[in-house]
Amino acid sequence: MNDEARRRTTAWLQLLRVSALFTVPGDALAGAAAVGGRPGRGTLLAAGSSLCLYEAGMALNDWADREEDAVERPERPLPSGRLAPSTVLAAAGGLTAAGLGLAAAAGRRAGPTLPVASALAATVWAYDLRLKHTRAGPAAMAAARGLDLLLGAAATARGPGMRRALGPAGLLSAHTLAVTGVSREETRGGSARAPLLALGTVAGVAAVAGRRRQNPSDTRGLSGAGRSTRWAAASVQAAAGLYGAAAARPLAHAALNPSPPLVQRAVGGGIRAMIPLQAALTARTGAWRTALPLLGLLPLSRRLSRKVSPT
Repeated sequence: MNDEARRRTTAWLQLLRVSALFTVPGDALAGAAAVGGRPGRGTLLAAGSSLCLYEAGMALNDWADREEDAVERPERPLPSGRLAPSTVLAAAGGLTAAGLGLAAAAGRRAGPTLPVASALAATVWAYDLRLKHTRAGPAAMAAARGLDLLLGAAATARGPGMRRALGPAGLLSAHTLAVTGVSREETRGGSARAPLLALGTVAGVAAVAGRRRQNPSDTRGLSGAGRSTRWAAASVQAAAGLYGAAAARPLAHAALNPSPPLVQRAVGGGIRAMIPLQAALTARTGAWRTALPLLGLLPLSRRLSRKVSPT
């Protein structure tokens, strides 16, 4: 690979925040677990749709913020001139179309995946183009994460079964709302208020996510021997504890010193903390065999984030 190709590849990796990609597949798995389903073809397609729509949001975010970034983050791919705005906008459109196509394929034998994916795509575009710098911005981002989990549920369940995914979607949305509130101050710093509010939210989410909930229709281990029950309980508590630790420590540092570097570190930690949260939400239904591999994505995300920032 020559220097020019390497430079463009690095620019795309930075634009798409590839280190944050590890936080996406767990949404679909947690949604499937919430409705008592086994991960299958529909779950895989839903996860693929989520990845495409997430990356569409990353590209559109930088396209919409290119003038602001020219002042605050001139090293970003667009203001530095390494990528053209028209190319990035086209990528956002293509990724959105791919995400909707995958969602349509996932819903052929399952629930309303295309309507959920369409709502998710609309929320992503509305956030990046209009809502981000308004008071509705954090709520829109939180809604997007909740819809992402519901997309995984829709790829598995039909009809009333979707209701069981509303609680986990609400917990994931609450965490996202708190982290997004902190992120609004990551370039300039600010007060300790947003990190402190986020700390309280993380504590509440961790407490609820750490309670094991058995699905009446779940037969993946909770109805078997006591060993499976103990594994399920232990995995829920471990994942919830890891979530709390991963999110709380950098938030506490940002609360003590809300400078831009520490606020950015808190946002990055909050993004990565979604992985153990997804694992906890998955394990609490008894699907601990699905949850444990999810935890393995956390060190991978941390390692990659040292090279490519997730924010």
